[in-house]
Amino acid sequence: MCFFYARAQFSEHHAIYFTGEINLGNYIGTDLNLNYVYKETYSFKLGYSGNIRTPKSQPDDYSSGLNGIFSFGFENPYDQIENIQIGVGKIYKLNTSGTIRLNLSAGLGYTIITEPENWQRTNDAFLSENYTWNYRKHNTVSLVINPKIEFPVSRFYGLTVSPMVIINKDRSYFGIGLGQMLGILRPKKQRKKEHI
Repeated sequence: MCFFYARAQFSEHHAIYFTGEINLGNYIGTDLNLNYVYKETYSFKLGYSGNIRTPKSQPDDYSSGLNGIFSFGFENPYDQIENIQIGVGKIYKLNTSGTIRLNLSAGLGYTIITEPENWQRTNDAFLSENYTWNYRKHNTVSLVINPKIEFPVSRFYGLTVSPMVIINKDRSYFGIGLGQMLGILRPKKQRKKEHI
């Protein structure tokens, strides 16, 4: 009894849920977050985003060869930007039922940037790549701005549309994410007691 009472009390003022989004922008990738909302007003999130793009340093005549075709591009070189982020925000209901809301969130991120460099041309261009390269990896701190329009269509499932900007001294990411929400999204409505 105590367990169910505590669980009901928790869900009256707290929401905790997972979001996963596909990102499209100057990079493409995914964004995964664990979200907490207090009294449908304040939000906190811990998340990870990973994005890739065709390398800016890639030579114009680069070819992945037959191996690149059969590996579906997974072994091709990419510019990568990964971000571990923590953010806080404010929730604004955009309709009275709470099924459309704006989660204005911003925070800090630990960003890992990986890019190929030192391209060296090779003679074997038919089966494998016609260039070799080395990856250079470095880290930085970023400002993450990530407002989300959330559609918690039920208490446990919803959809998101989320612009995101990651700003740091080395590289910036900007794009928009489309995704889903799973978990406790909205507090349970209390039933009004009937008086006889």
